[in-house]
Amino acid sequence: MDPSVLDTLGIDIIGVMSPVSICMLLVVLIVYSLGPPSSDLAAGANPGATTAATLVYQESPADPPAQKLEGALLNAAAFVALVAAVTFLLLLLYYYNFTNFLKNYMRFSAFFVLGSMGGSILLSFLKHFSVPLDSVTCAILLFNFAVVGVLSVFSAGVPILLRQAYMVALGIIVAVWFTQLPEWTTWTLLMALAVYDLVAVLAPGGPLKLLVELASSREEELPALVYEARPNVSTRPATGSLELQPLPQSVRSSAIEFVNLEAEIVESTNADRSLVEIESVEEERSPLVGFGGGQQTGSTGRRNSSSGDVEVIEMTKGIKLGLGDFVFYSVLVGRAAMYDLMTVYACYLAIISGLGCTLILLSICRHALPALPISITLGVIFYFLTRLLMEPFVVGVSSSLVMF
Repeated sequence: MDPSVLDTLGIDIIGVMSPVSICMLLVVLIVYSLGPPSSDLAAGANPGATTAATLVYQESPADPPAQKLEGALLNAAAFVALVAAVTFLLLLLYYYNFTNFLKNYMRFSAFFVLGSMGGSILLSFLKHFSVPLDSVTCAILLFNFAVVGVLSVFSAGVPILLRQAYMVALGIIVAVWFTQLPEWTTWTLLMALAVYDLVAVLAPGGPLKLLVELASSREEELPALVYEARPNVSTRPATGSLELQPLPQSVRSSAIEFVNLEAEIVESTNADRSLVEIESVEEERSPLVGFGGGQQTGSTGRRNSSSGDVEVIEMTKGIKLGLGDFVFYSVLVGRAAMYDLMTVYACYLAIISGLGCTLILLSICRHALPALPISITLGVIFYFLTRLLMEPFVVGVSSSLVMF
């Protein structure tokens, strides 16, 4: 009998929420250590610089709230339109089998993020804490860090913990840069991306939905970079994600149907029984696609024998979470960290609660689900409730020496 949702939900939740929590914690620590967005954390990312998220409006502290809101909405609309256009372009390239071009482009993107953007953050740390380090040594360290990161994420035969660590590092670096955006633009952008994520994954004709269907029809990997919470050997059904996407269960019969795996299967027959063994499995890496997640092959094996004549090896796959989810969860708590720790704690609980709800829905629905909408919506709501209601109340009663 198949295990219930509750039998394995705790393993899935821990496997996904642990790296998400680590990513958010480190972003908060970096924001606290290096100061507010006005600092020189990101070279060239000063308030007057034009980025992809500030194409239309440059926010100024002297602007009235109505103008800030209008400009932030225009910035969010322009950024989402740009993301949608890029995603459709990637879909077109994938449709016409430019897979190698996409993989090489994503390798270059990962190298740039680790080497250039990560180097900017490193230089800010060195300057802020007055750490003596010559430029040659710094360049060598950054180059090695970036090269090892690209190899870890896109090459086979790399320990899963190293790959996971670099995925978290990529999310941290990009999230820290996004925290440099103006406040009003940040909040409107987060909500706009949550809505876009919902439409792109679930709506007919959504770009991420089309990518998943195309990859499924070809029985190959979707070009995307995801964090793989690889499970231990267990009896749970296979699950995975585009944002959060379930993968097919292994067929419990004399033949095994392998999805997205390259495997060599050897059958050896005795007088009483048959044994199906997997000789070798080569895992194909998935590059980054837009800001969303994607499928990535990961597996563990378990032999399931009964009183019958056939013994088979079941394959299980873990939950996958897109890089964009790491980034924008961390952007939310990073922005909250610029206010106070009480707000950070409230936003963290809201995001984790939303992610837990999404995992439950995934276990029930068994199809691709967006991971941003519930968590981002709850996080934004809790941020403003804590900042506008909870924080003044707690400060007021504390200053009045009121005890409960």
